[in-house]
Amino acid sequence: MRLITAPAFLLFLSIAFAQSDRTGEIRRLDGSHISFGEAEAFAQSTLAEAHVTGAEIAVLDRGKLVWSGAFGLRHKNPDQPMTLDTTTWAASITKSVFTTYVMTLVERGEFDLDTPIARQLPQPLDTYEPYKLTASEIVKDPAWQRVTPRMLLSHSSGLANFAFVEPDKKLHFHSAPGSSFLYSGEGFNLVQFVIEQKKGRSLDELMQEAVFAPLRMQQTGLVYHEEFGTNVSDRFGAAEQFLAQTRRGPSRAAGSMTTSMSDLVRFTEAFLGGKIVSAKERRAMMKPVLKIHSDHLFPRGPNEKADVDAERVGLAYGLGWGLLTHTRYGPAFFKEGHGDGAENYMICFSKRASCIILLTNSDNGELTFRPLMEHLLGNTETPWEWEGYTPSSRETQ
Repeated sequence: MRLITAPAFLLFLSIAFAQSDRTGEIRRLDGSHISFGEAEAFAQSTLAEAHVTGAEIAVLDRGKLVWSGAFGLRHKNPDQPMTLDTTTWAASITKSVFTTYVMTLVERGEFDLDTPIARQLPQPLDTYEPYKLTASEIVKDPAWQRVTPRMLLSHSSGLANFAFVEPDKKLHFHSAPGSSFLYSGEGFNLVQFVIEQKKGRSLDELMQEAVFAPLRMQQTGLVYHEEFGTNVSDRFGAAEQFLAQTRRGPSRAAGSMTTSMSDLVRFTEAFLGGKIVSAKERRAMMKPVLKIHSDHLFPRGPNEKADVDAERVGLAYGLGWGLLTHTRYGPAFFKEGHGDGAENYMICFSKRASCIILLTNSDNGELTFRPLMEHLLGNTETPWEWEGYTPSSRETQ
């Protein structure tokens, strides 16, 4: 194992911020407890051993923050510490926050989840400049007329992740709409496009007004804001080398959001507390649209068999959230985020509103997710292989 440089090591030993009362305890899912001090020490050592450059972690219980900590560096040369207010790239956690915004529109009767996309646009999709090329084939397919926002927000539309992964760089159906799970960021961007056409404004403006500003999420945006610059995280590779600054744009519902742990905790508390959407709409998001039967989030071949752990916990997908429908601790909802130099995860067990949220600025972040979730929250339910959070699964990616 490579040695960590002295400044980095000292920063791992010095948490930028944790709960001011460091004598408290975290109540884990099985009823056991872990002290704040033990949680800090375990997180420090786990992140350092995996060479995670920087991380922000939070644990909630009964829907409220219990413990949080920031570790490592947000910037190198000069070294600057990660804090709980550091803006980091949330990647695909954006999808869940975006879907929550969509449900505010549904709740007010301003958007319908079951009216096909083709009927919600005043003209064919391929006549709009952003989709002139990518949608030129899909609009000819009769299946396009059946695709609804509900399908797109539950990864059941049959579209690939993005058009650019297709050989001809165009949208195509890989299964009948509504029939099976196929992860698709493209679908979320399509819902965004329809909403922006209806509202005549960018998604960043709409979500700032409806979600981020009311919740005082001052370090959060779908695009980069200059005020983030005083506390924004760079992104780092597996060798802890600099990859990029975190300046996302344009707005993309599939994954352009940057946020801090403080802000994401505010969002999660408000979401669980019914302050963004009502309990009725939250339940609608958590209703399984379809069950998932595959070995991996992104299947690696046509003959994959179901992941045993995924089957055991009743893996499914709702609206914007992955679901574990029958764990030993009751149902749970989750979302991962993955990009270059940004690996993140959050999961909440609904019965007690117990959650753990992890944001990292490192390509090594996912190596720590299993030990951190198991030790800090007692979460043994996430299907690690399906998510790609085991060393063996990462080797084949």
